[in-house]
Amino acid sequence: MRKVLFIGLEKDEVRDITQNLNIRTIHHELIPKLIVQDDKLFVEHPNIFDCMIQIDIVIFHGIFENDFDPINALAIWDGVCLPNPVALLNCRLKHPCLARALRITKFKMPHGFVVNGSINVKEESVAKWGNWHCGENKKRFTGEEHYPQPTVIEPFIKGTAVRILIIGNKSWQIQLKGDDWLKSIHHETSYINTSIDEELLEDTLNLKEHFQLEWIAVDYMVTDSGKRYMLEVNHIPNMDRFPEVREHYTSFIKNWIGEKLNNL
Repeated sequence: MRKVLFIGLEKDEVRDITQNLNIRTIHHELIPKLIVQDDKLFVEHPNIFDCMIQIDIVIFHGIFENDFDPINALAIWDGVCLPNPVALLNCRLKHPCLARALRITKFKMPHGFVVNGSINVKEESVAKWGNWHCGENKKRFTGEEHYPQPTVIEPFIKGTAVRILIIGNKSWQIQLKGDDWLKSIHHETSYINTSIDEELLEDTLNLKEHFQLEWIAVDYMVTDSGKRYMLEVNHIPNMDRFPEVREHYTSFIKNWIGEKLNNL
């Protein structure tokens, strides 16, 4: 029986995915100990101390504080893994991901960058630092500011925040909402649009192909005059906020595992 490792998914998601699949499930909600040896992947047993199990398939979903090296291990293993771990490596650090995305998107805006120092801006701008999402590590400012850590500087754009989400061949446009200038999919008033901006969809598809991701979410700002600007690429987007997205997400993974089992 093939052993499938799930990292970061919720228990109910794993239950829905694995129902009627002839597999042995190994589930870790947090990053487990991983070892790659002789082109084989081993993971610590979730219930037995100091016991490592060889894994056939990996499903990874989540952003963790120290996940870059475990993702690197999955990439070096080069086994059957969803999403593509090399794509995750290319997206996990936000600033390099942004630099790559700006070479692909049609909707880029001018950016500044501070490695460690001060910057003085005349127009209202946004500073972004770190590798977390959900509106953290962002600040609006005008004038001079000092940033001791690597920080991206971008113009503050007034308008509507939207997300184009793609899982496999299915796509949605999500209206991001918030109580202030920070907009998020997690806000209770966020919703799925009945239509989708075809140019933003095409742009997101180009980014998905460039990064070779099985799923992707790209955030954009749309001004009142219709100008569009790409904000960021999300390689591990939220799949739980809307039931129809969650249902397609779990079905996609279930079908993907089924296809891979036939080829192992």
